[in-house]
Amino acid sequence: HFHVAHIYPDSGNLMDFLDEPFPDVGTYEDFHTIDWLREKSRDTDRHRKITSKSKESIWELIKSLLDAWSGWVVMLLIGLLSGTLAGVIDLAVDWMTDLKEGVCLSAFWYSHEQCCWTSNETTFDDRDKCPQWQKWAELMTGHAEGAGAYVLNYFLYVLWALLFSFLAVSLVRVFAPYACGSGIPEIKTILSGFIIRGYLGKWTLLIKTVTLVLAVSSGLSLGKEGPLVHVACCCGNLFCSLFSKYSKNEGKRREVLSAAAAAGVSVAFGAPIGGVLFSLEEVSYYFPLKTLWRSFFAALVAAFTLRSINPFGNSRLVLFYVEYHTPWYMAELVPFILLGVFGGLWGTLFIRANIAWCRRRKTTQLGKYPVLEVIAVTGITAVLAYPNPYTRRSTSELISELFNDCGALESSQLCDYINNPNMSRPVDDIPDRPAGPGVYNALWQLALALIFKIVITIFTFGMKIPSGLFIPSMAVGAIAGRIVGIAVEQMAYHHHDWIIFKNWCRPGADCVTPGLYAMVGAAACLGGVTRMTVSLVVIMFELTGGLEYIVPLMAAAVTSKWVADAFGKEGIYESHIQLNGYPYLDVRDEFTHRTLATDVMRPRRNDPPLAVLTQDSTTVEDVETLIKDTDYNGFPVVVSRESERLIGFVQRRDLTLAIKNARQKQDGVVSSSVVYFTEDAPQLPASNPQPLKLRRILNLSPFTVTDHTPMETVVDIFRKLGLRQCLVTRSGRLLGIITKKDVLRHMAQMMNQDPESIMFN
Repeated sequence: HFHVAHIYPDSGNLMDFLDEPFPDVGTYEDFHTIDWLREKSRDTDRHRKITSKSKESIWELIKSLLDAWSGWVVMLLIGLLSGTLAGVIDLAVDWMTDLKEGVCLSAFWYSHEQCCWTSNETTFDDRDKCPQWQKWAELMTGHAEGAGAYVLNYFLYVLWALLFSFLAVSLVRVFAPYACGSGIPEIKTILSGFIIRGYLGKWTLLIKTVTLVLAVSSGLSLGKEGPLVHVACCCGNLFCSLFSKYSKNEGKRREVLSAAAAAGVSVAFGAPIGGVLFSLEEVSYYFPLKTLWRSFFAALVAAFTLRSINPFGNSRLVLFYVEYHTPWYMAELVPFILLGVFGGLWGTLFIRANIAWCRRRKTTQLGKYPVLEVIAVTGITAVLAYPNPYTRRSTSELISELFNDCGALESSQLCDYINNPNMSRPVDDIPDRPAGPGVYNALWQLALALIFKIVITIFTFGMKIPSGLFIPSMAVGAIAGRIVGIAVEQMAYHHHDWIIFKNWCRPGADCVTPGLYAMVGAAACLGGVTRMTVSLVVIMFELTGGLEYIVPLMAAAVTSKWVADAFGKEGIYESHIQLNGYPYLDVRDEFTHRTLATDVMRPRRNDPPLAVLTQDSTTVEDVETLIKDTDYNGFPVVVSRESERLIGFVQRRDLTLAIKNARQKQDGVVSSSVVYFTEDAPQLPASNPQPLKLRRILNLSPFTVTDHTPMETVVDIFRKLGLRQCLVTRSGRLLGIITKKDVLRHMAQMMNQDPESIMFN
């Protein structure tokens, strides 16, 4: 176990106490930005040291091999833990969702489906009814039907929902305030090089897992996908602390977290490749090839673990498996593209309304009563959801039913078509049929469910409980898509002599699959909200197993992105990052203004001059007052105050630690000791106390630009190299400094937003 030993080359003087590395050099404060360049060079130094040592002895060689393997070991552990947690969450959610309606008498820990599997008395028509499963009213009063039983069931449903959500919000509030929300905006910010201590801690992991089960089971309009990414990243952070390679280096840790995010999506949807692409397209900031392979491996292990737990009981990994493989026709691209337009419009509407509501929550009294807000929303959701069979059940089941095609064996209302009595055809290829009364009834209920979902999701996302966005937006799209699908199907049936249907719809053939429209609609709405394209399509076809439908999904995803981008470039996660004021430099934003580095750097014209240290004339006391009076993250070191020629840059935290350490350990260091950053001690009169050498903590290669560099270039440098600060010089003289926060403030100003909204350093 070695420390961050000798990050900087040793100077020849062995008597120097400070060549003994002191702990905590190079770590960062909370809510600060990391310097990617510095992290990278520290890791290369560490690596070089290990390689040179490995030639000395067998033991060192084994140590170097273990070090090389530690990355893959971490990935394996992340995959195992996140897969297990996802399986447990799935099983618990199934059981608790059914608990709102009734209980299994043979074994109360069985969900409805499991309870009726083991029963011998089930018939095929009533496969959901079996004597072992009893609704609450039947259990308490003995009556299964009638108004009284309905009211009692209704009341208990609402009561359970309120209980679950109250538990969830109380746990979050008391134990882990960071466990609320989706977690993806914060993870994007953390991966871009920001530090939020405790956001990925053990408590957050534990509470988020428990409250996620409670929140999803309470029937609120939210999913488990976003929070599962957060949970997987917590697992990643947990295992990083076991290996000094990752725990000591924030840059390396972020590579692991990128891969953990991929594992999270992989278990959320059972879509390993979709997870890797999601991490690459949506979450990660810095994604080298090595991370791509590692996330591939992590996603594989996670999916494998989930598959061996088998939470869905159908030995399939995918959430919404579809059986149909009928071809689609060119003319159907028109309704698909219309669904894409709908998805884009819904995305825009949702983002605007949700951000407005969240801003209201931040600025008014509403934010002071998180528990009351959650209970109110749950109450309204449960009361409105129970009467409609499509909103009563869990959202995943609803989506699953909407994706399914009507076979001969389906018992749902959506499949109540009028059968042709003299039909003698094989069972699996059922021709288009006229809709029966059940279908029209179902369409009304779906239309109401659509309005309900659209409205309630706006108020649910962003409350103080874990809430994912994928499933609700997919539900909105799937409902809209199914309605469109049935409409097209009936049109094709009743007007199969029209010119558009003539080519591909013979009477008595199966030409329109309404389930496919639901799939396309779900993809379109998800794309409109999150603005993903590639990963979205891959996730969708991995989710359903419908490989034939890649082109319709692509058409809908691209259309929804175009339509939504026409109204505003930000997806929901970027908007939440902006709302919370996190320092996130988006790689996708273009900077097109003609400003120069001089316009952005501090100090400004009327400000006091830049706080600097000199290389050999500042005393310890001066340094301490400088640290006390300012709150800058670091100080440039110059030759002298007259020449202002730049030597290097020193971090505030390293400086305080070094001085504290020297005062404790090194004799003769007093307030009037001179601090020097050169190789050799300055020539001082003999009466002076012993000087303090701090060359070890000096960064000799700070990044500099000249004062006439266009801001466009500076923004690019910050983005691509992940800098934290950049010094501005003119002909070698130091003029000022630009930090990441200054860049973000400047960009906000250029976009006419309030620059003070970016709150953290």
